[in-house]
Amino acid sequence: MARRKKSIWRHLRIPLGVLAVVVAIPLVLTPLYLVVQPLSVPMLARMLSGQPMVREWRDIDDISDRLKASVILSEDGQFCRHWGVDVAALRDEVANYLAGRETRGASTLTMQVARNLFLWNQQSAVRKALEVPLALYIDLVLPKKRIMEIYLNIAEWGPQGEFGIAAGALRAFGREPQNLDWQTASLLAVTLPNPILRNPARPNAGLLRLAGIVQNRARQYGERASCVGQDGVLAL
Repeated sequence: MARRKKSIWRHLRIPLGVLAVVVAIPLVLTPLYLVVQPLSVPMLARMLSGQPMVREWRDIDDISDRLKASVILSEDGQFCRHWGVDVAALRDEVANYLAGRETRGASTLTMQVARNLFLWNQQSAVRKALEVPLALYIDLVLPKKRIMEIYLNIAEWGPQGEFGIAAGALRAFGREPQNLDWQTASLLAVTLPNPILRNPARPNAGLLRLAGIVQNRARQYGERASCVGQDGVLAL
């Protein structure tokens, strides 16, 4: 019996060691990201493969409040209210998945930060399951403004390795992030789901329609994004 236990442990030692490292990485790095400017997994992949990458970090208060509101009302309308996971949206997503219906993702901004910092891009149920505890932990450790700041600086915003809103706004409109108006801010926000195919500088009718919806939503419900404003107030 003792020999059998040793054999089992010998086979499990490496997988358990790998699992321990995988768990330890976000536990250790997330508190550091209170002050450290993180690199995302897609950024590291481009760097290691020798592909070009453009990113300039911008502090949250140096980014247009209109962009912050547009991103939140486009991607995660409950961002300021949930604890990293939108439980109602996730419950509906699980129900749709189990019923074989089309799923929409239900990823909050915090879950997207977790994925970009610690996971892989390919969609899978395993990745989604890992995003949930990671997002809860990130929301516990980091304030909302810092989560938003990281998101806006690591999100991919162009087809040539443009990461972060500074690179995205400069490429699309030749502007600094703090100088974005409603039109440019909303176009950049609706580019996020697919920055490779969507071009905010040359929007088609569908993209313009989405941007219009986001503009109206952000103007009407802008207070939902107030947690990322300076002193809790957005200048819209």
